[in-house]
Amino acid sequence: MMKDNWAPPEQPQNSSLTFDDTSIETASNWGAVRSALVAEVLRRQDRLRVRGQVCGESMLPALWPGEVVKIESCSLDELRPGEIVLAQRDDRLVLHRLVADRGPNGFVLRGDSVRHPDPEYPPDALLGRLVRDDHEKRGSSETSQHARLSAEWWNVKWSRTIGMLFCHCSLARRFALKLHSRRKAWARDLTTPNRTEELAMLHLNSSEAASSEAGAS
Repeated sequence: MMKDNWAPPEQPQNSSLTFDDTSIETASNWGAVRSALVAEVLRRQDRLRVRGQVCGESMLPALWPGEVVKIESCSLDELRPGEIVLAQRDDRLVLHRLVADRGPNGFVLRGDSVRHPDPEYPPDALLGRLVRDDHEKRGSSETSQHARLSAEWWNVKWSRTIGMLFCHCSLARRFALKLHSRRKAWARDLTTPNRTEELAMLHLNSSEAASSEAGAS
């Protein structure tokens, strides 16, 4: 992982982790220990969900640095090519897209905005898949399932196409990251109280209080 600022989960259902979407090695032994602990928790409990924060840029534009995602433990048999999965590589947790069907020796992942796929992972390296919110659950009817699969296919194609643009054009990547950062800042501003209006109201209230006191005297 690129960041080394989280602790092993004490309550896995509400854990806050950091998932790496690059192939950069963890800098410290403590990071390796924490990766191993997370991997062990996900492997031991079926359908366990944990939250994690993405760091790195190799899954642009599907995943952005700082984005919080949900990972659900699953088996390799449940996955389809195109899904984003979490795997363990040595002392790293890697969040990349499954690009090849499983084979006798493992499976292959690749970031959407990198030139080459990762080296093949052994079957036991799989930890889970990225899942969406509850309102995005799969439909039960054949029609809704077909529509969902079609939408997912287009989303994968779109992400890979834009990702390749970012891979070969660093200017486009920097512009997209800067725009994304500004949008996040703008969203934070919308949820932050307007200090100017607050101070103006306090000033108005003070003036009204002063006028009342003057009238009373």
